[in-house]
Amino acid sequence: MDTRFTPEENAFRDEVRAFFDQAWDAELQARLQDQETFKDAVIDWQRRLYEQGWIAPNWPREYGGTGWTATQKYIYETERSSAGIRDVIPFGINMVGPVIYTFGSDEQKQRFLPGILKSEDWWCQGYSEPGAGSDLASLKTRAEREGDEYVVNGAKIWTSYAQYADWIFCLVRTSSEGKKQDGISFLLIDMNSPGIKVNPIHSIDNHHSLNEVEFNDVRVPVANRIGEENKGWTYAKALLAHERTAIAGVADCKRILAEVKRSAALEVNGGRPLIEDPLFQQRLSDVEIELMALEFTELRVLATVAAGHAPGAESSLLKIRGTEMQQSVQELRMELAAYYQGVLPNALTPEQLGHEFGSAARQSYMYGRAATIYGGSNEIQKNIIAKAVLGL
Repeated sequence: MDTRFTPEENAFRDEVRAFFDQAWDAELQARLQDQETFKDAVIDWQRRLYEQGWIAPNWPREYGGTGWTATQKYIYETERSSAGIRDVIPFGINMVGPVIYTFGSDEQKQRFLPGILKSEDWWCQGYSEPGAGSDLASLKTRAEREGDEYVVNGAKIWTSYAQYADWIFCLVRTSSEGKKQDGISFLLIDMNSPGIKVNPIHSIDNHHSLNEVEFNDVRVPVANRIGEENKGWTYAKALLAHERTAIAGVADCKRILAEVKRSAALEVNGGRPLIEDPLFQQRLSDVEIELMALEFTELRVLATVAAGHAPGAESSLLKIRGTEMQQSVQELRMELAAYYQGVLPNALTPEQLGHEFGSAARQSYMYGRAATIYGGSNEIQKNIIAKAVLGL
């Protein structure tokens, strides 16, 4: 594999950097960090991307995508992360959008895709349930058909940003016959429908992004079903392949690792910078080598996708190693923060603390414990690899 960029690719990288310098600013970043202004700030940022024509790099050009090559997508993602710029909220652009343009009717494409691209509709994902997390096929939320409507009852959990959402895409059980996977349908549900209740879940990092969503006799038009009844598992697997590839987070890991290096050069341990400590150097090198290997794996998967092939077991591999690497980087950052990461939220300002990365290190570490669970737990991903690759 030739890892050198062509002159055209270097020119594209310069274009990406110039756009980020112009479109991203400190005021927008501050709004994104305030829960009161978070939603409006996200929409503002995503609309800037839309106006640039860059909101959906992975979509086909015919539906509003960029038409970028795998290398251009890699360059864009690397530059975004290196600049500390947040990614788009994935549920519309990266998850339900591809399902709609791949499996949806023409009417559904016309109705939903423009709103996703323009960030007019905020989507959330209704997959996991209190009794069906990693074993997603065991879901029990039911949709009983009554004429031209489904009546939905049940609950979804760990639903990110449901408090902001206009729509939720859900897996629901429409049949109990045959295999568990054969009785599932894929529904698009308006979050303003009567009978929907959102219950907040405050996670250990002291943030509210997660929720439980209850459905009590919620009526959903049959026209909002994607594809055939009882075939939702097929569409869900296609979505999860895209989600798991995106979860790898290589570019973000590289940025955080660079921050760890800069901070370690300033942190004094035993009279010398921590970056010079042999044990810390060894741990840092181990993480950096593993991250480099993962990056090349990601490039190979992107090349496969660019050639027109859907990601297969490789997406599970990226999800496993990517989330493990995220946790390794977070642990290294926690080690660097040492006692300073133990200060309670709002107890001291970064100036009083003297270590502005201490609080951020603790919060990312705490939330990061879930990385090997969401998107399909890593144990389940290993079973997928064994079945797909080894035929077990």
